[in-house]
Amino acid sequence: MNVKRVFGTVLTVLGIVGLIYGGYGFVKQDMHWRELIVVGGIGLIFFASGIGLIKNTNDDA
Repeated sequence: MNVKRVFGTVLTVLGIVGLIYGGYGFVKQDMHWRELIVVGGIGLIFFASGIGLIKNTNDDA
């Protein structure tokens, strides 16, 4: 089991959750704009870094 691939999957899932939460807050308009930017930005960073880890990790099998 490759640790980088597992960590990339965890980061990707956290990024998706952050993006969904930020989008939900944007649609409902129940959060302030700064919170939406922070949550969306962190979600985007997590998502991009997770996808990058998964894509650039070689399989040893």
